[in-house]
Amino acid sequence: MIHRTPFLLPLFYPTLTWRIQTPRKELFLTFDDGPVPGPTEFVLDTLSRFQAQATFFCIGDNVRKYPGVFARILGNGHAVGNHTFNHLNGWKTTTEKYVDNCDLCSNEFAKNSPAFQPATTPLFRPPYGRITRSQIRALKNFEIVMWDVLSVDYSQVILPEKCLKNTIRATRNGSIIVFHDSYKAERNLTYVLPRFIRHFVSQGYSFKALR
Repeated sequence: MIHRTPFLLPLFYPTLTWRIQTPRKELFLTFDDGPVPGPTEFVLDTLSRFQAQATFFCIGDNVRKYPGVFARILGNGHAVGNHTFNHLNGWKTTTEKYVDNCDLCSNEFAKNSPAFQPATTPLFRPPYGRITRSQIRALKNFEIVMWDVLSVDYSQVILPEKCLKNTIRATRNGSIIVFHDSYKAERNLTYVLPRFIRHFVSQGYSFKALR
């Protein structure tokens, strides 16, 4: 399984954000597919324990169903990004429908939490990492965030210990790392996340949100 993004992809899509160039020892945790009770709350508790900040790419329909969990993300000072309303695959969706679904997600953010303040350049991550060039152009007002490291925590085949080892090995300074605050990923997430953070904190790294 590939944990580090192949180096050619950022060359083909240079307008997308893959990694943060920083002289400091900083890493950028991101979480996809929440918010949901249980996994998202575990993530928030773990981040608080290590005084780490992160970015949550939220599905609009989950925000609708669990506004209290979404409000807690914001209340803890983390960043949030749009992940479409229905977790759409851009390769299988027309540009018009895709953009409309993103708008639905943004509207849900604002509707369900008075603490939400839209960023000057809002963040967006395409579900599955699949997006067309036409959709990229249509979402020009967003910063489209991909990743440098994929934990593959959602895999039912990879064991937690292997998931941790592979994710640590793939991570480098400035990496944007993807975990999933979802029920599918919960087994690996609960094992890997605290150990991953502890490892890099011991190496002098801090964890920042994307802003």
